Amino acid sequence: MDGGDAQEPWRPIEITQGEWAGWRIWSSDPFELLSGPFYCRLQDDGTMACAFRAEAKHMNGGGAMHGGALMTFADYSLFCIAHEALVGAGSVTASLNAEFIDAAREGDLVEARGEVVRAGASLVFIRGLVSTSGRPLLNFSAIVKKVRR
Repeated sequence: MDGGDAQEPWRPIEITQGEWAGWRIWSSDPFELLSGPFYCRLQDDGTMACAFRAEAKHMNGGGAMHGGALMTFADYSLFCIAHEALVGAGSVTASLNAEFIDAAREGDLVEARGEVVRAGASLVFIRGLVSTSGRPLLNFSAIVKKVRR
């Protein structure tokens, strides 16, 4: 996902119907749109929640969610989580680390939440957790680099 820039800030698209009513798609990234779709929603406490529904296309040969799908979702989520720290800047993932904890299955609602650990002038440090039904799936930490467009 791209944090946008001062000339063309990217605006999330709000979903108004169906399972995802009240959520937003916050990506102009063709790969994320194809891989997901992934959604986000600002919570009452000011934190960002991200989610998607596990589909057959997200599963590996063993019937569990593919690790690459979890990592792609974590990468999407870290930009949503850090949205306030990235206002007015382009941004790219500089580092993404993760530990696989458990597996998701088709039909599961997969969610991510996290926090900005530190936001500097050029680097933003983020950590988060991907889970389903309160069961941890993936722990992640990342560094996002602010870039000029």
